Amino acid sequence: MRTRLLPLLIVLMAAVLLALGFPLALSVAAAEQQRVVVDRIDDTARFAALAQYVADGPSTSLRTSVDERGETLRRELVSYYGVYGIRAGVFYRNGSAMANAPVDWILPDRGETREAFQEALLSRRSHDPKQVWPWQRTRLVVASPVIRDGDVVAVVVTDSPTGAMRSRTLHGWLVIAVGEAAAMLLAVGAALRLTGWVLLPVRILDATTHDIATGRLKSRVAVGGGPPELRRLARSFNEMADNVEDVLEQQRAFVADASHQLRNPLAALLLRIELLALELPEDNEEIASVRTEGKRLAQVLDDLLDLALAEHVEADIRLTDIGQLAAERVAAWAPAAEAKGVRLAGDCPPTTGWADPVTLSSALDAVIDNAVKFTPEGGTVEVTVSSTGDISAVRVDDTGPGLTDEELARVGDRFWRSGRHQNVKGSGLGLSITRALLTAAGGSIAYAHHEPRGLTVTVTVPRTRPGL
Repeated sequence: MRTRLLPLLIVLMAAVLLALGFPLALSVAAAEQQRVVVDRIDDTARFAALAQYVADGPSTSLRTSVDERGETLRRELVSYYGVYGIRAGVFYRNGSAMANAPVDWILPDRGETREAFQEALLSRRSHDPKQVWPWQRTRLVVASPVIRDGDVVAVVVTDSPTGAMRSRTLHGWLVIAVGEAAAMLLAVGAALRLTGWVLLPVRILDATTHDIATGRLKSRVAVGGGPPELRRLARSFNEMADNVEDVLEQQRAFVADASHQLRNPLAALLLRIELLALELPEDNEEIASVRTEGKRLAQVLDDLLDLALAEHVEADIRLTDIGQLAAERVAAWAPAAEAKGVRLAGDCPPTTGWADPVTLSSALDAVIDNAVKFTPEGGTVEVTVSSTGDISAVRVDDTGPGLTDEELARVGDRFWRSGRHQNVKGSGLGLSITRALLTAAGGSIAYAHHEPRGLTVTVTVPRTRPGL
């Protein structure tokens, strides 16, 4: 869930930051250009004041004064160009130069400079030139009219390089980008903390659910942090788990009590059957059938009691040599396999794991018993111990008839037996007891096809202590 929630929050926060950053970047560029335009307007206004009394040129009656003002205007333009690198000139209405710097700069016939000149002839200053962006190597043109007696007699034009302005704009954008990146990092950190806080109860609930599903029914959710809704969910889950545990405990108690209570009358019944058999011929089929069914019922009751105890008992988990334990079980079952004509082999190198030795021994007994029981004469049962990563495994391969895919999905269910093996002795509870024992000790059991024929049963235990 976190992998889906976190990207969504990051995308939303990035969208908000971009929505704020783009207008801010545009305003920085506009402010930088506006500052330059205002400076150029001030400069053109100063030059227009100097050119106001030079506008009539040599034909004026105050020729000496005009010449002095014209010379002053030319010196100012040259100095202005030399200091700032900005081309500037005062041009008559017909486009001829009154004074300019550099001296070879003339008013072009078309383009932005000519448009600004024409606009100034209409007695308007260039207040709003086109925005210049950092990637545009263009110049900034500002024109102001020279007005005398209410008429525009000339125009002051400045043609400024924009490198410094574009650099300042780019620097401002870089500052904004760094700020946005820092804000994004803070937002991601906040999102991580937020999603962690929100999803912590969910992760705890998921882990507790897994524990309960694998048989650790005492597990409960610690009602701590997180939103109120999730805390209520945790409390409700604990109440549900308590009710489920109570129901299962009642069920186990009923099975155990019923099995225990039925064993005494069944034993008495079997005893009377044996006494009755003494009065009948030895080859009486009916009494033999009754005796067989009675013993089978006794086995079922014993297995039910074992299952109830297996689901209730606390496992004594300790560090165990799995290889040695498996080798002992192979040696114990070797006579039974040999009597049936089945070859029982074991490859059990020293391998450690955390398990209840008694529980694991019982589980291996049930698995090896099944393998020997269903493997025909001349077949092979192989027991292999290995370790991979965090688990140690005992694999039992047989060359028996195996199971179909549908049967593999049901193997281990209580009282289930394959329809092809109904004539084989058993109650259908052995593998259920094995699974309950292993689950209580933190282990597991799995079933698979063994090629070319037969069944593979894998018993696994953790190599690290459960709960750490």
